[in-house]
Amino acid sequence: MDQQLHGKTNLSINLAQEIDGEIVSCDSMQIYKDMNIGTATPTQDEMRGIKHYMINCVEPEERFSVSDYKKQAEKAIEEILKKGKTPIVVGGTGLYLNSLVDGIEYPEIGIDEEYRIKLNNRAQDEGLDKLYEEAYQIDPDAMEKISKNDKKRIVRVLEIYHQTGKTKTQQEILSKKNGVRFNYYIFGLNIERAVLYERINKRVDIMIEQGLIEEVKELMKKHLQIKTAMQSIGYKETVEYLENKITKQEMVEKIKQESRRYAKRQLTWFKKRDGIIWLNGLDSSKENIRKILEIVKNEKCKEV
Repeated sequence: MDQQLHGKTNLSINLAQEIDGEIVSCDSMQIYKDMNIGTATPTQDEMRGIKHYMINCVEPEERFSVSDYKKQAEKAIEEILKKGKTPIVVGGTGLYLNSLVDGIEYPEIGIDEEYRIKLNNRAQDEGLDKLYEEAYQIDPDAMEKISKNDKKRIVRVLEIYHQTGKTKTQQEILSKKNGVRFNYYIFGLNIERAVLYERINKRVDIMIEQGLIEEVKELMKKHLQIKTAMQSIGYKETVEYLENKITKQEMVEKIKQESRRYAKRQLTWFKKRDGIIWLNGLDSSKENIRKILEIVKNEKCKEV
C-alpha cells in the first residue's frame, strides 16, 4: 500500500502516527469532491485512521479562492490544536502554502473573462515569452519565482495588475502586515529528477488502472459546469480522450508529460523559497521522521 502513495503522503501519515498529529491538505485539487483518483487523494484505508482536513470538501463547480483556503485551513489548525494534537500541513500548492506560512491575504479579485481570453489569445499568437516579459516589467520580484512556461501564473500576475493597479508583490507586502498566526517548520522532499519522473509515470499507470477514465465519465454526468476543476492535469487529457480528440495511448502519454512538467515547475518554485529544510526523498520514512523530530525537538505548533 505504501508504495502506491506519494512520498510526502506516506511520510506525513507515518509522522502523524508517530507524533499524534492530524493532516491539513495543501493541495488545490484534493479539495474537490468526486475527484479522488486523478488527484491521488489517499483512501480511508491509506489514511490509517489519521484525520485529514481540506480534502473532498468543495463541489467541482464551485470557485474556491486562496483566501477561502487560508480561512478554512487555519480553522482546521485551530481545531487540531484544541485537541492537543499536532497539525501537519501537506501538499505542494505554492499559493496555499504562502497564504499560511507568510500570512498573505490574497485579495478577492474577480475574473475578467474578456481580459483573460485576450491574454490567452496573445499567448497563442505572440508566444508565452512575450507575456512573461510584459509581466516581468510590471512585477520582477514575482516573476523571479515563476517559470517561463507557467502560463497560469504569468496570466494571473497580469490580471492582478490590470484589475487592481497594484502588483502581486505589492499586494503581498500589504497583506503581510497582519502577521502570521502560527509557527511553522517547512520540510521539502528532494528527489533525483530521473527517479521522480519514474515515480510519476508509474503513478499515472496506477491511476488508469484504478479507474481514472470512469471517474471522469461520472464527473461529466454529475457536474455539468466544472470548467476550472476539469482543466487540471489528468482530467483535461481524459476529457480529450472521451471526446475522441486523442487516443488512449496519447492520453496516457500526455498526462505523464504534463505531470512531469508540473513537477519540474513545482520543484523550481520551491527551490527559490527561503526557509525550506530539505530531506532526502529516497530515505526511508523512519529516517526522515527521525530527522524532522531532531530539528523540531518535538515542539508543538503554537499560536503566535
